Amino acid sequence: MRGRWRASAMNDALGAPPVARRRGADARVEHQPAFVLHTYPWRETSLIVEALTRDHGRVALVARGAKRRTSQLRGVLSPFSALALAWSGRGEVKTLIRAEWTGGLVPLRGDALLAGFYMNELLVRMLARGDAHPLLFGAYVGALRALAGGDAPSGSALRAFEFELLREVGYLPALDVCADGQPVAPGARYRVDPQRGLVRLGGDSEAVSILGESALAMAAGEFALPGVASEARAMLRLIIRYHLDGRPLNTRRILQDLKELD
Repeated sequence: MRGRWRASAMNDALGAPPVARRRGADARVEHQPAFVLHTYPWRETSLIVEALTRDHGRVALVARGAKRRTSQLRGVLSPFSALALAWSGRGEVKTLIRAEWTGGLVPLRGDALLAGFYMNELLVRMLARGDAHPLLFGAYVGALRALAGGDAPSGSALRAFEFELLREVGYLPALDVCADGQPVAPGARYRVDPQRGLVRLGGDSEAVSILGESALAMAAGEFALPGVASEARAMLRLIIRYHLDGRPLNTRRILQDLKELD
C-alpha cells in the first residue's frame, strides 16, 4: 500500500486530481503535491509548516512530533523538496498526517538557493492561506527547475516568478493598455503606478518607468530579451514593495548585497 501511495503521488505532480473525503466534520486531503516554504517550532517536539500546495494554495500544518529523532517526518520537511502531503482538520491550521518525498528536482545551491528562499518569503508574505493557485504552483516548480539547472539566467527566472505571483494575487497592472485606456505604444515610456497601472510620460521623470516595448514583452513572458529583465526588475520591485507597505524582505537584502541575481 505504501509503495502504491508513493507511485500515485509521482505519476503526475501537476496533473492528477486531489483525493479528498469527509470524516465527520473534518476534511481530509490525500496525495497533494506540495513544497515546504517555512517551518517554525511548536511546543517541544512539533513544527508548524507553511506549505505551498497545488490545489489548496498556501496551507499551515501542524507536524506533530516532527522534531523527534524517531519521527518519519524528520528530514523530509525541508524547503525545495517535491512532496506529497496528506492532512486533515477544520481550522486554519490543519494536522499533517503524512509527507513523502517524490523527487524529480535537483537541489539548489549557492545563489540559486538564496533565490529560492526569496521566492518562499514572497509567497509567505503575499499569498493568503487557502486560495488555490495551480498556475502559480506550476510557475514555482518551473522557477526551481530553471534555477537548479541553469536553463535561463537566474534573474530572468526570478522575474518570471514575481510576474506570475503578482498576476495571481491581482496586483499586476495591465501591460498592454495604460491607465487612461489607450494601447501601450512600443516607443513611448510609461511611469509605473502600483495602483493605477502604466501612465505615459511626456518628458524626463525620476519615477520608475519602462519602455512600452518592454511592457509588451513582459506581457508575452519574454523576460530574457535585452533590456527587458532590468526594466522588469525595477517595475516588479516597486509593485512588491508597495503591496508589502514598504516592509523589507530579508532575502531581498541578501540578494542585493550579492548583486549577482539582479
